[in-house]
Amino acid sequence: MSKLFRSTNVVLALLCVMYFITYVDRVNIGTAAGPIQKELGLSNTQLGLVFSAFAYPYLVFQVIGGWVGDKFGPRMTLFACGLVWSVATILTGFVDSLVMLFAVRLMLGFGEGATFPTATRAMQYWTPAGKRGFAQGLTHSFARFGNAVTPPFVALLMAAYSWRGAFVILGIVSLVWVVAWVLYFRDDPQDHPAMTAAELATLPPRQDTLRPAIPWGALIARMWPVTLTYFCYGWCLWLYLNWLPLFFKNTYSLDIKSSAIFASGVFFAGVIGDTLGGVISDRILHRTGNVRFARLSVTVFGFVGALCSLFPILYFHDITTVAICLSAGFFFAELVIGPMWSIPMDIAPKYSGTASGLMNTGSALAAIVSPLVAGYVIDVTGNWYLPFIMSMGLLGLGAATAFLMHPERQFESGGPMATPKLAAAE
Repeated sequence: MSKLFRSTNVVLALLCVMYFITYVDRVNIGTAAGPIQKELGLSNTQLGLVFSAFAYPYLVFQVIGGWVGDKFGPRMTLFACGLVWSVATILTGFVDSLVMLFAVRLMLGFGEGATFPTATRAMQYWTPAGKRGFAQGLTHSFARFGNAVTPPFVALLMAAYSWRGAFVILGIVSLVWVVAWVLYFRDDPQDHPAMTAAELATLPPRQDTLRPAIPWGALIARMWPVTLTYFCYGWCLWLYLNWLPLFFKNTYSLDIKSSAIFASGVFFAGVIGDTLGGVISDRILHRTGNVRFARLSVTVFGFVGALCSLFPILYFHDITTVAICLSAGFFFAELVIGPMWSIPMDIAPKYSGTASGLMNTGSALAAIVSPLVAGYVIDVTGNWYLPFIMSMGLLGLGAATAFLMHPERQFESGGPMATPKLAAAE
């Protein structure tokens, strides 16, 4: 069998496609916001409420979904999640009021809430320990690729089929992935018919033949600095995802297609950042064997680089300079992804789904607050730059709180700060 089509690579590819689709389905609203806002008569504050609707159940189901993924396995969990988010995307094409739009976005958040923690659970046993940063960076780069292609792609679909037709088409595409996932994936790699003994030997041994009870208190105590740091990242992420197309459209009086192209250019910078951050973190780990340095060095560098990149927009407002600054800021912020999503697996391999869910509650909370604050600030001040300038403070806070994280101390239910075996450096 070709190495390219080894079962581990196919599973990773399926997860990459899932990350791509979930981000298309969650950020398509940003590109379609202009005609939706006009047709339904929404203010920027109401539009911010719609943007945040996705995040309420998304926040709740981070931990619950991570626990479900740990308990019932990624195969059926992601199958169920995919059905829900696909139907929610299709139903968006039929809304006729603010209430209905809010409701289907809630449904989308319900469906996608468990996806990333559960995907981390799948990667726990389908990815060699020394390639965790790469796998997390690669899958999230596909999420950012979804961000990048969504504005122009949705704009084209809208031109051909209206914004309503665009949502129906995207939902049907999601259903295709759901079927492919449940037919191919197995929770235990050794149960997969295409798995070879040589390939299985590269994977970490399973530690959960008996599904362990979750030591919630001790695990939360270990993960809260990771959650706080990820909140700071998430604040900037959701600001970009929700408001960037409208920022270019309204600040520079662009049409939908032109604003989509500018937004797409910014998001493509994140594709590179996602992959590069994970690769760099893994290489540092291989060279030094120091888990904490490998994860924190890239994370802090990403936060500081993103903060510095946004400084020029305080003084320069021409579209080229602003686009370059926003692109550089997004690139550096996305360097954070690979090491951050590796940390739950580093800290708590037995509970990686739950641990990653705890971490991602930070981003989910930011997904609620960030778009609401941005919409309100824009309505009150009329200043579309101000939300991006405000995010600089969160980037500085994230760089500082990163030093509170300790991925080198592996969590054990009997003793929350045991020294890990450096299998990740193999």
